[in-house]
Amino acid sequence: MKTNVAVFFGCRSVEHEVSIISAVQAMHAIDRDKYDVTPVYVAKSGEMYTGDALFTIEEYRDLPQLLKKCDKVVLMREDDKVVLSFLKTGIFAKKQKVQIDVAFPIVHGTNCEDGTIAGFFEFLNLPYVGCDVLSAAVGMDKAVFKDVLKNAGLPVLDYICIRAREYAANKADAVKRITEKIGFPLIVKPVNLGSSVGISKVDSPEALDEAVGLAFSFADKILIEHAVTAIREINCSVLGNPDSCIASVCEEPVMSDEILSYKDKYMGGSKSGASKGMASLGRKIPADIDDAKAEEIKKLSCEIFKAVGACGVVRIDFILDTDTDAVYANEINTIPGSLAFYLWDAANIPYKELCDRLIDLAFARQRSRENISYTIDTNILSGVSFGTKGAKGAKMP
Repeated sequence: MKTNVAVFFGCRSVEHEVSIISAVQAMHAIDRDKYDVTPVYVAKSGEMYTGDALFTIEEYRDLPQLLKKCDKVVLMREDDKVVLSFLKTGIFAKKQKVQIDVAFPIVHGTNCEDGTIAGFFEFLNLPYVGCDVLSAAVGMDKAVFKDVLKNAGLPVLDYICIRAREYAANKADAVKRITEKIGFPLIVKPVNLGSSVGISKVDSPEALDEAVGLAFSFADKILIEHAVTAIREINCSVLGNPDSCIASVCEEPVMSDEILSYKDKYMGGSKSGASKGMASLGRKIPADIDDAKAEEIKKLSCEIFKAVGACGVVRIDFILDTDTDAVYANEINTIPGSLAFYLWDAANIPYKELCDRLIDLAFARQRSRENISYTIDTNILSGVSFGTKGAKGAKMP
């Protein structure tokens, strides 16, 4: 009997469409000789849908029509297992349920990749691929991520965080702090978004307010950090768990501007609107760096992976200052676009095998957690009586 893998994607995020592309790619890569695949599209409303039409990327061009071909479902625990229950209505509608053995979330951004969906699966006691609640939350908040790395002695650029209310209440003081601690040029970014959304490079105080306003339109907390002018961006993926992990080859994305943009990442810089997710990005694989620098970045990648307690596959983006040859960790993508399969292809791990390893890691973590006790040998409720007066009339032993 095959293992049933439910691939969750979409969700209430500005990276909703990117998630769809990544998920469809992965669903076609998963080994169908070993697994049954159940697609679960999560609409921006939070409603869940399943159906065979969700396997075809062209169907998403008309989303309302696509959803008419699908069934609305809910995920629930029932009789010591987790099932997708179909919400069919009507007198003759037959209730249908599909047992789910493992969840494979391929979601990007806030309200999902930030640990939200991992918490949902943990609540149901359902094995799932990828980072747990804590490591996902740390990875999503760029400021917390940098705090964790600084505490571990790993290299990050100087930065400060500002909240929207703080900036609105005393803009002059905030600008002074930014100018004195960071200086220009600098980068302004929302703390909890990926895909280069809401990010600006600022070269003067006059341009700061507009960049801050853009970042605050996506998050109520922003990060401001020093901008490296002689910059190269180098990325590396890591696969494993906090006990054992391996790094992929390094890549260097091709940027059309000083900052790698959303368009660079997902549309290959084209005007056609076509996208293959992160696979669209122009890149050099392996990155054109010497072996010593590549090994330094790969070693750092594994140290960062373990510092945040990550699991599954991640992509870590680095900044290389070519003036000083220093490397800084920029951010971690706990569910990277296209699952960074192109980096593992280059490391002789094809996409099918990558998915297989990720599912194995999910079950390994679940087995480990089953050895943890969640009860203690006591019953404090045995002597409790509230009577008819409710809490006010409670008598405690």
